[in-house]
Amino acid sequence: MTELLPGITVETAPDPKFAVIWLHGLGADGYDFEPIVPELRLPQELAVRFVFPHAPMMPVTCNYGYVMRAWYDIRNIDGLAREVDVDGIIASREAVRRLIEHENARGIACSNIVLAGFSQGGAMAYTTGLTHPETLAGIVALSAYVPAPELLEAEFAPANAATPLFAAHGSEDLVVPMQLGAAAVEQVARLRTPPQWHSYRMPHAVCPQEIADLGAWFKQRFQ
Repeated sequence: MTELLPGITVETAPDPKFAVIWLHGLGADGYDFEPIVPELRLPQELAVRFVFPHAPMMPVTCNYGYVMRAWYDIRNIDGLAREVDVDGIIASREAVRRLIEHENARGIACSNIVLAGFSQGGAMAYTTGLTHPETLAGIVALSAYVPAPELLEAEFAPANAATPLFAAHGSEDLVVPMQLGAAAVEQVARLRTPPQWHSYRMPHAVCPQEIADLGAWFKQRFQ
């Protein structure tokens, strides 16, 4: 299947020179983070295309088999351990890569593309971004974890060994505990330049300070 994932596109100005592909969390959809675009307070003259794809619908084992939008199945959660469907991760990685290639075809090089995600979407941002064969402008992993460390280690792409990586987590997160976010940063740091780590006093969510910090980070990436 080579069709592009459906989703929402927001352009901050005509003729975008940069793109952000933003992956939502488990059970959400592309509309979830669309409202964040104006909150980032990017300069008016900065033309960025934000792409918010919808994950496929699938039954999720850890949620009693309910069908919902998910990037991959989570078969079991035991404390900090997550048993995941690695084949599903690989399939979603290919779908996200097609979105990157679509932006390339529209005139935006990988060096001007940021791959971002929240929760399960952030897990995909880690996996897809750090195994992408071409250098990206940046990677954003919010309230996320590395879902398949063995896959990441085996297929890590040196092209993204120094790509700026913004990792953030809430200290009161009960859905994806902050220990998982911190462990992800340690895992990634063993492979490449350490991510930029931010922690905030919040649950499994985003907060105004995090959005402000992320907006400043985007401005640096898109200079």
